[in-house]
Amino acid sequence: MPKTTCVLFDMDGVMIDTEPQYDVFWKHTADKYNIGIPDFEKIIKGTTLPNILKKYFSEYSKNEIDGIIESLDDFEAKMNFPEMPEAINFVKHLKSKNIKVGLVTRSSKTKMVGVNKSKQFDKLFDVIVASEDVVHGKPDPECFLLAAKKLNVDPKNCVVFEDSFAGIEAGQSAGMRVVALATTNTMDKLEKKASFVITGFNAISFSGMDALLQYNV
Repeated sequence: MPKTTCVLFDMDGVMIDTEPQYDVFWKHTADKYNIGIPDFEKIIKGTTLPNILKKYFSEYSKNEIDGIIESLDDFEAKMNFPEMPEAINFVKHLKSKNIKVGLVTRSSKTKMVGVNKSKQFDKLFDVIVASEDVVHGKPDPECFLLAAKKLNVDPKNCVVFEDSFAGIEAGQSAGMRVVALATTNTMDKLEKKASFVITGFNAISFSGMDALLQYNV
């Protein structure tokens, strides 16, 4: 098995517990604009805003799309950013092992200002890739490949922690091993998509996680 020299983390649903808040926003938005897709808020998880707008709102007017963007900006400005249990401690543990760590998120740089103020992720992670840094969002692997490039590591030596199907597909397409967290989707659904599934960082000891990742350091 390749030596793990880099671990990349999705943010929402992996590092911070914000997905329930997004569920409320996108369910309300889907109802307001009569999208007519059951569980719309679940289907779009892990997808960047430009891709959501292009795929599901392309027939709406510019004013309506601008209204959605403005509503999301207002919503994110008022969000809370509760930490996933033991997530930050696990990242610090990896850093103590001289493992490079990166944050790869669909979130905008504007949102990251608030997140960094609250959680200091800009100091915790060696690199942060946000939505504006890439042309193609998840499930395209561009975001993970960019993070690996910025960290000067081979993708095959990277492990990805993800909670969404789009993120899992992106990590796998990048040639990286993926550990799925059952924080947003159920264990049985994730087991069909990823080789490794955990319920959270507090569900396994850090020594057990070391064995899972097989650092070889």
